[in-house]
Amino acid sequence: MFDFSERLKKLPPYLFVELDRLKAEVQAKGVDVIDLGVGDPDLPTPEHIVEAGKRALEKPENHHYPSSVGMIAFREAVVSWFKARFGVELDPASEVVTLIGSKEGIAHFPLAFVNPGDVVLVPTPAYPVYHIGTLFAGGETYYLPLTAENDFKPDLKSIPEDVLSRARILWINYPNNPTTAVVTKEWFSEVVAFAKEHNLIVAHDAAYTELYFDGYVPPSILEVPGAKEVAIEFHSLSKTYCMTGWRIGFAVGNPELVKGLTTVKNNVDSGCFQAIQEAGIAALTGSQDCVAEHRRIFDERRQVMLEGLKKLGFEVHPPKATFYLWVKVPEGYTSADFCAKVLKEAGIVVTPGNGFGDPGEGYFRIALTVGKERLEEALSRLASLSL
Repeated sequence: MFDFSERLKKLPPYLFVELDRLKAEVQAKGVDVIDLGVGDPDLPTPEHIVEAGKRALEKPENHHYPSSVGMIAFREAVVSWFKARFGVELDPASEVVTLIGSKEGIAHFPLAFVNPGDVVLVPTPAYPVYHIGTLFAGGETYYLPLTAENDFKPDLKSIPEDVLSRARILWINYPNNPTTAVVTKEWFSEVVAFAKEHNLIVAHDAAYTELYFDGYVPPSILEVPGAKEVAIEFHSLSKTYCMTGWRIGFAVGNPELVKGLTTVKNNVDSGCFQAIQEAGIAALTGSQDCVAEHRRIFDERRQVMLEGLKKLGFEVHPPKATFYLWVKVPEGYTSADFCAKVLKEAGIVVTPGNGFGDPGEGYFRIALTVGKERLEEALSRLASLSL
C-alpha cells in the first residue's frame, strides 16, 4: 500500500478528467455526445506547419537532446513575431524561453520564486494550473474573485495588507478563460503600477491573444512602459495555430523571471523536441492567413451559438475574444445540476462554471470547438429540454 504525498492529497479533482469520466458513461449507453467541454480546437494544424514538422523529423541533428531554453532559431522567431504583433522588442538570449506548451511553464514557474508560506494571488474562476503550481511549490493561494459586477477583473484594492506583504506572484489571464473577459492596455498599466508598489511578480497567461472579434485586438502586458521590470508573459501556439497536441509555447519578459523558469526547466525536463520547434518557427514566421481564417471560423460559430442561445432564453454576453461562451445557467439550477442534465438528457458536454472556482457558480462554459452543423444540432437538442 503506497500513500500519496500530502501535496497530491490536497489537489482538487482535475476538472476535465471528471468531465471525461461522465462523458464516457453517457457514450457507453450509445449516446452521440457533442463535446463542448474542453478547449481543444477541432481544426487541423495548418498544412505548412505540418510539412515543416515532417521535414524536421528527418534531420538527425533533431534526434538528440534539445536545449531546455529552446533553439535560438525558435526564440528569434518569437522575437520577430512579438515585434510584429505587439511592437515590443525582446532579447532572444535572455528574455525568451521555449516551453513544452504554456501549461508546463505555468505549472513550473512558482517553483522558481515561491517559498513555503509565500502567497500567490490567483484569480477565480480560472485555469486550475495557477493554483496547482502554487500548491506544488508549497505556497498559499489567495483567491481574487472575478465577478460580473467588476467586469471579471480582480479587485486589487481589496487584498488585505497582511496578504500583500507575503505575496510573491499575481496571476492574470486576458483574454480570460473561462469568462471571456478582455482588458485594455490602461488596465495593464494599473496592474504594473500595483506590482511595483507591492514588489510583486506579474505572471500573465496570454494564450488567447490571437482569437478576437468585433474590432477588439488584445494587448500584451509588455506593451506597458516598465512592465518588463515586473512581468513575464506566457504564450501558446496551441490555440493560435491549432497545435494543442504538439506541445509548444513560450514565455517572455523580465530576464530574471525568464532565467528562474529556465533554471527549473534545466532540472526537470530536457526541452521541447527540436522538430516541433522547427514547426513552431514555420508557424510564427510564415503567413498568418491561417490565423485569420481560424478567427473567421470561430466567429461564425460564435454568431450561431449566440443567436441560438438567446432565442432559447439563455443569458450570454457576446465575447470579444477566446473561443468560449460564458453563459448563465437557467433559474432553479446549480451549475453542476444543469450541466449534468444537459449531458444525460441531451448528450451535450458543457463545463460547470464552479469547476473553475466558486465565483463561477451560476454559469457554464461552452467551447466552440466543433463544426457549425454540430453546434446547430446542440441548439436543437437544448431546445427539446424541459428547463
